[in-house]
Amino acid sequence: MPKNSEEEAPPKEEEKPVEKPEKAEKPQKRKKEEKGVFSLYKIENDKILRLRPTCERCGPGYFMADHGNRYTCGHCGFTRYKLAEK
Repeated sequence: MPKNSEEEAPPKEEEKPVEKPEKAEKPQKRKKEEKGVFSLYKIENDKILRLRPTCERCGPGYFMADHGNRYTCGHCGFTRYKLAEK
């Protein structure tokens, strides 16, 4: 006849808690540079100056992006290259 099941079972080993590796600290986030209207215009002596050229095809209101050696319109894709200075 079977004996008590409690007596036959081998003793359980105590489980140790699993140690998690420490997380590295996150680097601080940089504040993004403000974009918008402030980067397109400059005010001098009560006059407004446009800092970037407008697109020749699309007309006023469509500024061209500055890509170092060229200006490009994001609306129609028109590209105008800057003059190479020697």
